[in-house]
Amino acid sequence: MLVTGFAQVPKGTTLHEVYKTVAVVLIINTKTEQIVNAQLTFLTDVMNNYIRDLLIGYDLREGIKPLLDKVRRHCLVPTQGAIIQAIRSAWDRYQESKPFTIE
Repeated sequence: MLVTGFAQVPKGTTLHEVYKTVAVVLIINTKTEQIVNAQLTFLTDVMNNYIRDLLIGYDLREGIKPLLDKVRRHCLVPTQGAIIQAIRSAWDRYQESKPFTIE
């Protein structure tokens, strides 16, 4: 399943000047509930790849809090809040879809 989440980024950041928002795109294996791929709309490959590596393999059956805590510990950047909000938004979409998931 493909899910997305979006959040506004802080003013004064380069990302805000270019996009105004950050997007998180997750591919989730609905049988295992693991994130199997992820992409973000950051300007640098280093940041995209780093956060992508934090997300891939995460088991969503463990809930969203441990994942968000992991992001808080490892992403000490001005856009941290937007990253967390975008992931939470994607999580919410995924949770809303679960009753409708066809395997």
